[in-house]
Parts: sequence; structure tokens; C-alpha cells
Amino acid sequence: MIDPIEAAIAAATSGLEAHSTRMRVISENLANAESTAATPGANPYTRKLVTFEDEMDQASGADLVKVAAIGYDRSPYRVEYDPGNPAADANGFVKLPNVNLITEMADMREANRSYSANIQVVKQARELFTMTVDLMRNN
Repeated sequence: MIDPIEAAIAAATSGLEAHSTRMRVISENLANAESTAATPGANPYTRKLVTFEDEMDQASGADLVKVAAIGYDRSPYRVEYDPGNPAADANGFVKLPNVNLITEMADMREANRSYSANIQVVKQARELFTMTVDLMRNN
């Protein structure tokens, strides 16, 4: 028989791992938001995106979340006129990463809230488990 408390902990734990990866990728995007290419006219840092998928765990019977892939955003790079920049092309234009700070901060906030929600699920499941053990001891 599948224990629902263990299944809840397994599902929440997989969510913690997935959102931890998501927060790491968002941090990379934020850290590279203003980086330019090493050579003139080359492409700068490209924003990364995390894709999730669900997976049924046969052992626990829980529907888990996994990181399916870390891909690249296909949106266009920002372009600024800065002829003095070493990364400028022949016309003086510099390609900047396709990272939008507001979008990244909103994604970080959402990932953080999801992470916190999964922590609460684990805490509640542990509390239910402890209460169940205490009830069994008293009988």
C-alpha cells in the first residue's frame, strides 16, 4: 500500500529540487544581464530557461516534478549604439543579453514562493507523521 504522507514528501522534495535548479538558472541570468561578447559583433550571453516535466514515481505513487531541460531563450538580443565598446561591430552597435531584469525578478519571486510552499508541505507531512506515531504509542 502506498503511504500518502510519504508520497506528499516525495512530491514536495522533487519540487524543492526543481525550483532550486530554477533559482540557480535565474541567478545566472541576473549575473550575466549586462555581459557582452568577447569579440566584436559576436553574440552575448543568452538567457536560459528551465522546463519542467512530471514523472510518476512507482515506488511512492507520487507524481513528481523534474527538470526536463535547461534551454535558451530565442528572443532577440538588445542592441545599443556604443562605438567605444570593444564588443561593438563595424557600425558601432553592441549586442547585449536578452535578459530582462524585471522578468527575472518576477521569475525569482515565483520560484522562491514555490520553493517555500514545498517546504511547508514537507513540514506538515512530517508533523502528520509524528502525530500518527504519537497516537500509535498511546494505544
